Amino acid sequence: MSGSDRVPTYTRLAVGALAAGLALRVVGVPSIDLHGPLHYLGIMDPLCGGTRAMYLLTSGDLAGAARYNPVVFPLAITIPALAVRAAVGWITGRWLTVEPSRSVRRTLWITAVVLLVALEIRQQSHAALLMESWN
Repeated sequence: MSGSDRVPTYTRLAVGALAAGLALRVVGVPSIDLHGPLHYLGIMDPLCGGTRAMYLLTSGDLAGAARYNPVVFPLAITIPALAVRAAVGWITGRWLTVEPSRSVRRTLWITAVVLLVALEIRQQSHAALLMESWN
């Protein structure tokens, strides 16, 4: 426990992402095009389908969310957990901070890169679905 937030960037990202997720649930999928230029060339990135997946997840359609982008499941756990951490920290003035050892951090980074590459390959294999119009 710490007397101050030692990772304020994560806190801001989590609170912003939670607000965006709630807005997405209330307002729905944006009608404006959020795609980058590579998308139109058929090159998907790991976040392609993320907006639709989060909307489907918050609507209770787990299979649909997994079809568009399975990264929403760990995000759906991590973002609220970080937001709760922030709320507890702001209320109590005590911030939970986990500091893994150097070898654990290295292992986590390697695992994250491998999973990101696997997600990229998976998303690229679903390019036809991800390029379909939502409406």
